[in-house]
Amino acid sequence: MEINYFLKENRYLTEKDRRNLSIIDIIRKYGPISKPEISEKIGINIVTISNYLDEFLKKNFIIETQLDVSEGGRRPLLLDLNPKAVYTIGVGLNLLNVIGLLVDFKGNIIYKVQMDKPRPSAGEITECILEIIGKILQRSKEYIANIKGIGVGMAGLINKRDGSIRWPEKIDKHYNYISIDIPLRSLIQKEFGFPAIIDNDATCACFGEIWREKELEYKNLIYMFSGVGCGLMIEGDIYRGSQGYAGEVAIHNYREEELFNCEFGNSCFLKPWEYDLGMVEDLKRILSKDKKHTQQIMELVDNKIENIDLKTIFTASHMRNPLVEEVLSKAAKRLGIKIAFLVNLLNPDAVIIGGGLEEAGEFFLKRVIQTVKDWTFREINEDLKILYSHLKENASAFGAATLVMREVIINL
Repeated sequence: MEINYFLKENRYLTEKDRRNLSIIDIIRKYGPISKPEISEKIGINIVTISNYLDEFLKKNFIIETQLDVSEGGRRPLLLDLNPKAVYTIGVGLNLLNVIGLLVDFKGNIIYKVQMDKPRPSAGEITECILEIIGKILQRSKEYIANIKGIGVGMAGLINKRDGSIRWPEKIDKHYNYISIDIPLRSLIQKEFGFPAIIDNDATCACFGEIWREKELEYKNLIYMFSGVGCGLMIEGDIYRGSQGYAGEVAIHNYREEELFNCEFGNSCFLKPWEYDLGMVEDLKRILSKDKKHTQQIMELVDNKIENIDLKTIFTASHMRNPLVEEVLSKAAKRLGIKIAFLVNLLNPDAVIIGGGLEEAGEFFLKRVIQTVKDWTFREINEDLKILYSHLKENASAFGAATLVMREVIINL
């Protein structure tokens, strides 16, 4: 297959591009739908709409479907997306695992492949991504002709201009962003013969959530991917910043660490955190001091404290273990204060929490919500929605797949 790069990915959209997106989006949300209804919803005359629709029909991106009920005269044809016209592959890295999806044009998940997340090194992550794409393609031979591209959502600073990645790796006790020489986009395109997009995991998850949940009409959205980074939607468009780095919610200079300490939680709210918000280390520290409620937890890890991980915490939280609830409360307050800062700054319609933290359950979410209310202006938080990701562990992978679809639509 000849690789056709998504040339418009890094430049301003033309009027035609925006109309392509708007029309397909209306059909995606409300289809089957008639031409007059599309024209009314978008606010463009029906002659212009018809020209676009005719082109979509020629390319088989939309199909004519059942007739609507008529109040007299000829019943209008209804239009809907052709789910078989476009398939895309999305890969997303979460707190606990790596998810790969094959998604059709209507957002249905055809195949899902899941693997344990490897150690956080650029080489092992790259190998895992290539392996999971290969597994999906092995199962997708009947769809190959209409697979239009591959998207990957991953941590790090993703330069949208040249596809380079600055990867967060831990050096001694400090996380630092290092430039890696692995050209992931080029590797994927060379290995599999499909165009590829690499984007930030939180940005992918933010886009995927809105694409999938048709009833979520938020135009201003913060998607918290753990407490490390966030995806941003402003006035209905994904916001990436001038080079694609927007959404990093921490500042740090390890050379001057002593200038930026605070007592609560051993770390300041704007400093970089571990992806688990420090919950694993907090629980290990509490267990070493409090023997009263330890048995339930230690049974989950074969009496080896070093085996405690996020899965342990989430499992114990459903058992209402008091020590785990203490850990969750502290982590929820940390995250809530960081969200409160962003809410006061950006005044969004909603904040979605995902990236794996949705497994913490309602106990955690309620405390995040209360913290945000306590730390934001009342006028800002009155109508604010704070909720878990509907897509859960699929969010980043699904978002990566649908970002590829967006580029396909733009380039129609």
